[in-house]
Amino acid sequence: MNKIEHIGIAVKDLTTSNELFSKLLNTSPYKNETVANEGVTTSFFKIGESKIELLEATHSESPIAKFIEKKGEGIHHIAYEVSDIYAEIQRLKAEGFIVLNEIPKKGADNKLVIFLHPKSTNGVLIELCQEMN
Repeated sequence: MNKIEHIGIAVKDLTTSNELFSKLLNTSPYKNETVANEGVTTSFFKIGESKIELLEATHSESPIAKFIEKKGEGIHHIAYEVSDIYAEIQRLKAEGFIVLNEIPKKGADNKLVIFLHPKSTNGVLIELCQEMN
């Protein structure tokens, strides 16, 4: 793994949260994007080498809606940048981690992504992401 790529934060209202984080971080989001297959609209803030991703559910059955219903707003996942997502999937499976989607899918911010089940990572949802070419 190369670095922490971003921290994902589940929010109820993206407009309100964008205003709050713009004040907090003293910068505006550089990108807003809807990822239909995940049922989410996102916005990204860049802070030095790191990013904050705010995630709002687009429908009540999306993973973000279910997360907020169960746990409320807050940190949803930590994403790590990898150079070879396919090699990392095999390495992590061999180490006993539970991979939620063994075939990388298109995520926000031009990334291929997979997730590791929180049951195998001390309760933290881990995302691995690789820049798409």
